[in-house]
Amino acid sequence: MENKGNFLAGLAIMVGLIAVALSIPRAVSVLNSSKRSVSVRGLCEREVPADKVIWPLSYNIAGDDLSELYRQLEANNATIKEFVKKGGIEDSEISTSTPSISDVFTQEYGGNNRRFRYVVKSTTTVSTNKVDNVLALMNDQSELIRRGITLSSDWDSRPTFSFEGLNEIKPEMIEEATKNARATAQKFADDSGSRLGKIHNATQGYFTIDDRDSNTPQIKRVRVVTNVDYSLKN
Repeated sequence: MENKGNFLAGLAIMVGLIAVALSIPRAVSVLNSSKRSVSVRGLCEREVPADKVIWPLSYNIAGDDLSELYRQLEANNATIKEFVKKGGIEDSEISTSTPSISDVFTQEYGGNNRRFRYVVKSTTTVSTNKVDNVLALMNDQSELIRRGITLSSDWDSRPTFSFEGLNEIKPEMIEEATKNARATAQKFADDSGSRLGKIHNATQGYFTIDDRDSNTPQIKRVRVVTNVDYSLKN
């Protein structure tokens, strides 16, 4: 009698284990189904005009008499200031740095072979949001040449254009990038025979601002990429 009871108990346990084993694949399938998702990226790009420019107007003069060089500096700087003010730039947007002086005779190599002893560099800087005014002035630099001033064309003398109105366009660009991401996710869902669900997770990428190209630094390309995870339903 006792052996029979042990047999029935063992049989019941075996049946229970078999039932659990058969139910595991279904449970895993349901679990995996509930976690189905798609990760997509949404892109938004815009071209915008620069809204600020810093323009260094630098030039060099050489001579042997420092007093005469300083008089020439004052005259040239006054001419430059008159030139940019005529183009619509205000006094508060103009600054002139202390000139740098090089005594070529004190240089270790080749100093005594130079024609003039002193080389003086002066820089007047325009910092303004009147980008169009500066562009017009840059196209009219020949007026300075006619008045005996040749501006430097080295890298340090190149104008720097920037875009500072990012906060004004951020919301619209994020919205557009998110819509772009949803359209991509919807296409994936349609192709896989699924229904697009809610957003599981979303990450806003960094905004980048670059020159559109090397020839037009006054036109900027603003770019943002969003990463979005959507759930998928059967």
